Amino acid sequence: MDINYHKTLTFKNRKPCRELSIELNIRGASEYTKVSFPVKYGLFSKLETCDYIFEFNLIHEIRHIKSKKKSWLNPSEWLKRTMGNDWVYYSTGGYSGVFEALGEYYLPNLMYPTNSLLGGRPFEENEINGIVKNWHEIILQLPVTGIPVEFSQWIQSIQQQTPEKLQEKSQSLFDISGSRVTVMPPDARHVDYNIIPITICDGCLYKCQFCKIKNKKKFLIRSKQDIDNQITQLRQLYSQDIVNFNAIFLGEHDALNAPCELILNTVQKAFDGFEFQSSYMKENFLFMFGSVDSFLNAGKLFFERLNGLPFQTFINIGLESYDQATLDLLGKPVTKKQVGQAFEKIQTINDTFSNIEITCNFVMDETLPDSHYESLMTLIRKSVNRTKPKGCIYLSPLKFNSPSRQGLYDFYKLKSLSRFPTFLYMIQRL
Repeated sequence: MDINYHKTLTFKNRKPCRELSIELNIRGASEYTKVSFPVKYGLFSKLETCDYIFEFNLIHEIRHIKSKKKSWLNPSEWLKRTMGNDWVYYSTGGYSGVFEALGEYYLPNLMYPTNSLLGGRPFEENEINGIVKNWHEIILQLPVTGIPVEFSQWIQSIQQQTPEKLQEKSQSLFDISGSRVTVMPPDARHVDYNIIPITICDGCLYKCQFCKIKNKKKFLIRSKQDIDNQITQLRQLYSQDIVNFNAIFLGEHDALNAPCELILNTVQKAFDGFEFQSSYMKENFLFMFGSVDSFLNAGKLFFERLNGLPFQTFINIGLESYDQATLDLLGKPVTKKQVGQAFEKIQTINDTFSNIEITCNFVMDETLPDSHYESLMTLIRKSVNRTKPKGCIYLSPLKFNSPSRQGLYDFYKLKSLSRFPTFLYMIQRL
């Protein structure tokens, strides 16, 4: 991959009212980390004006924005544009409180309804809403003459990446895999949700009545040719910027139910096809969802081979409840016994394989019976006699777009009793 990691060019123009600074090929952090100050990852370029800071990826697409005006909510907060062409506002949320709740120091505020118990409405702020709508108009006003040619050409390149082109590209991403990724695994937070999606099977095994995010498609395994075509097209779509990625998501909602050989071969082909061995970002990550049945059916040999791949793998299992009355209420077609068996197997896998972490989800809502929470304590506290470093427990609020102080209080109470790392699951799409 012909990327010059080391060449940084800087241009500054300090004419009155036309302050302009450009830095090309900046080397950001090469490893995802948990810190309470802003960190930008990968290789990127930065444009700074009197009022704004813009950051662009290696193919000249807008990536981050921050205002320098006093009307900006906090100088440590910023906007990020995703590959799905959504804008996410990252707020501090008080740092410690956010970290306790999400396992990350920054709270992603989304433009669409989600199940978060935290956050405000930053996109209703004039400064934030204005820059989301008008960032390209600001860039169009930049000078392209009277400055060194390399910077002039770069400005023209970022000007050509219009909102319309970016929307078309996001649609191309959805078309390659067949649909938008409507929900990413909670563990994708470890790479700031910077994932490359590959659909190896559509739909899910269950059609749970409570679920608001999964589609109604029949579960169907993709062909090897279809998957190979996806990898080829995704490599072309991400182009030179693929050097900034080191994580894949196998979709859709139960990739673990695909044949073991298909999963393992896809992961290896993706590693080779995306040239992860040359990624600027250190380590490689694999994320996928699994169901109770697909997890219980997966054999030891599969996990042994998965553990040997050049990835840190996270598999998220939707358990939802260890109470039969609640499972029936949710319309989830599994038994309490199966959930218990899956939870026990999760501990075995996490204790055995260093490169695999199985995490699981449980629902929370004030309308659920007390027996749901009593049985939950049986698993996350009484089933083990010491604190466990692996096997995150994610608690997913059932309601969307309903921040709740009581819900947050209930979460912290459960978290304080759990012997596992326990966090809120805030649903995000790609």
